[in-house]
Order: sequence, then C-alpha cells, then structure tokens
Amino acid sequence: MLTQLRDWSGWFWRPRMLMELDKPLLLSVCALISIGIVMVLSASIAYSAYSYQDEFFFLKRHLVYLVISAIGALIVLQIPMQLWYRYAGLLLIGSVLLLVAVLIPGVGHEVNGSSRWLRAGPLTLQVSELAKIAMVVFIAAYLQRHHLNLHKDWKSFARPLGILVLLSGLLLLEPDFGSTVVIGATVLAMLFLAGVRLWQFMALISVAMLGVAALVVASPYRFRRLITFLDPWADQFDSGYQLTQSLIAFGRGEWFGVGLGNSVQKLFYLPEAHTDFVFAIFAEEFGLVGVLVVLALLIVLVMRVFTIGVQAIQRQHWFVAYAVFGFGLMLAGQAFINLGVASGLLPTKGLTLPFVSYGGSSLLVCSLIVALVLRAGLEMNYTTPAVASAKVGRSDHGA
Repeated sequence: MLTQLRDWSGWFWRPRMLMELDKPLLLSVCALISIGIVMVLSASIAYSAYSYQDEFFFLKRHLVYLVISAIGALIVLQIPMQLWYRYAGLLLIGSVLLLVAVLIPGVGHEVNGSSRWLRAGPLTLQVSELAKIAMVVFIAAYLQRHHLNLHKDWKSFARPLGILVLLSGLLLLEPDFGSTVVIGATVLAMLFLAGVRLWQFMALISVAMLGVAALVVASPYRFRRLITFLDPWADQFDSGYQLTQSLIAFGRGEWFGVGLGNSVQKLFYLPEAHTDFVFAIFAEEFGLVGVLVVLALLIVLVMRVFTIGVQAIQRQHWFVAYAVFGFGLMLAGQAFINLGVASGLLPTKGLTLPFVSYGGSSLLVCSLIVALVLRAGLEMNYTTPAVASAKVGRSDHGA
C-alpha cells in the first residue's frame, strides 16, 4: 500500500508530468475565477460599504477562500484515484455525519431559517457542498463493482437509490432543496450511464418528478416561488421582486453592457447580488457579449471534463469514468440552474455559479472537483489500459 502511494504521488512532482495537466480545462477555470474576483468586488462594493464600512469586505473573504481552495486543490492533486475508490464508503459516512451535525442545535449555523453550515471562527462551511463530492465518488465506486449487475439484480439497483433517499432526506431537513436536486439528478444520470434499463430509468425519473412536485406543493414558500416564476411581474414588489430586478439587469445590459462598475441593480435593488445573482450584474455590466464569453468558458470546462471521462472509458478505467462524468454533470447542472434562475428560465433557487459567485464552500468544492478531474487526466496519460483497470480491481466488476 505505501509503495503504491509513493509511486502514484511521485507523478505530481515530476515537471514533465506537471506540464501534462489539461491546459484548456485549467485555463477555463482560471478565466472564470478571474471574472469571479472582479464581479464579487463590483457586485458587493456598495453593500459592503453600507453594512460593514469596508468596500472590500466580501472581496477579502473571497480571496481568503480562494487561497484555501488552491491549497486544497494542490493536496487533491497528490491523491491517487485508487485511494478515492478505496475509501469512498468512509467519505460518504463522514459526509452523512456532518449533515446530521448541522441539524443539531448549537452545532449547525443557521442563516435565514436554514441550518446548512458549520462555523469555524469567521469562516463557514456548507456541508451539502462536501456531500456532493462524497456522493459522486461513492456511486462511482459502487458502479465500478456492480455495473454489470444493475440490469440483472434489483438489489444492486436499489442500494444506491436507498443511499440517495437517505442523503436527500438529510438535505431537505436543513432545508437545501437546490443541492438535493443537483445530487439526485447527477446520481440518476450516472446510473443511466452505467447501463440501467430504459424502463427503470424512466420509472426513476417519473418518481423523482412526482417527489419534487409533492415537495413543492407541500411547502408554501416553494409553491409561492413556482407561481412567482410563472409570472414575476404579477407581484413584482413582493415575491417576484428578486426575479424582476434580475430581468431588469439583463435588459439594461443590452449588447455590450453599461460598463464595469456601472451597474444600478447592485445598488440595493437586487438582493444577493454578489452570490446567487452575480450573473445578472455581470450581464448588466458586460451585456450579451460578456454573457456569451462566460457561457463559452463553462462549455469548455464541462467538455474537457467529459473528454477525460471518455479517455477513462477507452482505457476501461470504470471508476474514473463514472466519477469524472458525474462531476462534469454536476458542474454543468449547477451552472445551468444558476443561469436559468438569473435569466428567469427556472424558479428561484439558491445555487451559486461555479467559480464566479461569492461563496467559500462552493468555491472550495468546485476547486477540489477540478483538481480531482485533473488528477484523473494525469493518470490516464501515464497509465496503460491494463494497469489502469488493475489499479481499482478490474476483476470485481461483477461482484
């Protein structure tokens, strides 16, 4: 075990292999992070000055989280994919315990009626973000061992769904409906990629949609959000206020925007301007051209992740393939929901735009995900198909 770890971790420190990191993926992430730094400052400067008497309050915190995220990403780059596979179960158990911990009064940190965070001094950690990584890694490891049995044995098909229900239940108790949707959709997509029969997949989708509909109808504030989404202008000064202000920001941006720093909506018109709705401020200041640039960067990011997943399939490294595709779908889904909410395509939901929005936990987890994918790409470049399969136990596919 120690010999294997020493051999694999030595890869990172060889300059020749360090240069083999996926450059389009890395550059797209760096570009999005740069845009995020600028937009966090621009969108939060007025609110920071008014609330904290410091124009750079949120920018300073964002930069601190960025440094923490960079350190975390460098650590993840040292970890072989074999170790993620081996300890996937412990990772999931740890995330479940943390999800339970945030629900304990006095332990979890509550904001706006939701108990989603653990607090350490001035910094907070949103546990549901860590649960995203844990769930994808666990499901990928499970599919590595059982994907050949998914369409034969109903138990192999039911086990991951049971775990998903458990995790979703804990998330809904916080409540964190957005993370529940992202994790649930990602897991269902991974099961479909693993070979679940079409009728099983359609049945899952139907049950999931019925479950979401029941949750929306049973919760007055979620139902109100849905009604508001259908016609935000009908109640533009109450439940539709945030969405209408976001749409006004998009409209003011036109082709080339009003210019960096010249947004009007960030001047206490649009709530959460530097977090969930930072893209609306970006659209106002940079216009349609800027929006297309960000969309192009997100598309490059996701496509490069999928490219590494295809390489893993070609080498029959199934754990890496499932994990990488899961992370790619998760990043794409979260970006789609954030952009859809800001532009009025989807009901309002509190999810950040990866690498752009202010939010330490999201920035940290997205950085760890990209580092894990970059590590997978390195291993695909420097491992033969036979070795790659052997590293995670090719013989246990049908276990």
